[in-house]
Amino acid sequence: MPRVAVVGGGISGLAAAHRLRRLLGPDAAITLLEGSRRLGGALRTVELGTVELGTTACDVGAEAFLVRRPEASALVAELGLDAELVHPTPAGPMVRAGGRTVPLPRRTVMGLPASPDDVAGVLSQRGRERLAAEPGMPLRWESGADVSVGKLVRQRCGDEVVDRLVDPLLGGVYAGRADTLGVRATLPGLAAALDSGVTSLRDAAAAALPPVGGAAGPVFGTLRGGLGRLTDALLAASAPTVRLGSPVRELSRSASGWRLVLGSTAQPEWLEADAVLLAVPAPALRRLLAGPVPAAAAAAETVEVASSVVVGLALPADTAGMLPDASGLLIGSGEPHTAKAFTFSSRKWAHARGPGVRLVRGSVGRHGEVTALQRDDAGLVDAVRRDLAELTGVTADPVDTVVARWGGGLPQYAPGHVETVATIESAVAEQPGLAVAGAVLHGVGIPACIATADAAAFRIRAHLEPVR
Repeated sequence: MPRVAVVGGGISGLAAAHRLRRLLGPDAAITLLEGSRRLGGALRTVELGTVELGTTACDVGAEAFLVRRPEASALVAELGLDAELVHPTPAGPMVRAGGRTVPLPRRTVMGLPASPDDVAGVLSQRGRERLAAEPGMPLRWESGADVSVGKLVRQRCGDEVVDRLVDPLLGGVYAGRADTLGVRATLPGLAAALDSGVTSLRDAAAAALPPVGGAAGPVFGTLRGGLGRLTDALLAASAPTVRLGSPVRELSRSASGWRLVLGSTAQPEWLEADAVLLAVPAPALRRLLAGPVPAAAAAAETVEVASSVVVGLALPADTAGMLPDASGLLIGSGEPHTAKAFTFSSRKWAHARGPGVRLVRGSVGRHGEVTALQRDDAGLVDAVRRDLAELTGVTADPVDTVVARWGGGLPQYAPGHVETVATIESAVAEQPGLAVAGAVLHGVGIPACIATADAAAFRIRAHLEPVR
């Protein structure tokens, strides 16, 4: 009976436990260790509303996943939840830039357009002229190179493209900034086009975009009732022994495989395992690998993390007509607001329209920002409500609120991140019975995390097969 310890109870750890159960069978002893008091990591669904008005499920972490990557949709179907898969309404997002609120251009690569016409409503005349001149500038790019997105786009296309388009979109995905995130890890399609010999950023964006008039389909999906259902389904399918509030302090080799030290320094507890799968954020990964895999630990130490907050508001249903006819609102750099984005959840998702309430999410926090996140919950709710009033005119008192804090929740893919991950994975690969998964590796989205979880589970199975 193989013994496997999965460290980390977020989507990566849960997906890995599920895959391990499928691969190793019902007799495998799978222990899921989570340092906090809840499973799901960045997947968290709460009910917002009142008894009188009714409540509606609200995701206060990740709210959707890419359906154009197959991993999440396939897992949903495997778990028998495909009938609950839903897609956004036709409402599109908007952006606040240059003191104006306008529709967010659709044909861009994370804000970088192939044509100035595609972003004419967002840029000033000077910004459009700068963008139009970009193809005529000499491009200095070496295949395999990596620089920050901000540096590359500012030099080629000007500050407005970064501050009004690229930065808000990257901030929504990574809680980071274009000036510190690397091109190769965050915009791999763009980097590949440049490697192929494309001579301008606009041409690289055109190469990375789907053809005009091509087959369109939904980009995002979620589960009716919230992504917390995915957490519950994975837990039920994997049937592990769950240890909540059990942070792992140390990992080392043992005569039979691996030894994990749990609990406090004063009252330590030891757990023996034949194999260990680590699905934890970069700081925890560095700490656990420091002893057995110092090269991987050193690489993980270079990955910084960002903190953010989601403020959920349940507004009376009669305020729905005041909300913009949009799925959400991104806020450009330099705009005088605490929030970096709003999601008008009841506009974006048909299933999020409760009988008596309408849901709005405000997001706060980027890498390096501290002051805004140090406010107490009431202060954050007040700041988000002020921004909502200024940007949309909605001043109604919410009937219910929630503040979800995500400390160190998102890794920052700095220039050179691809090489950093290669170092981690190659060093770990030399250790039999050890594997890593999670957002620190190949993407922060749910499908990317599931892909790393599956790969790690197959690696563990390959090690344990002689034992079975």
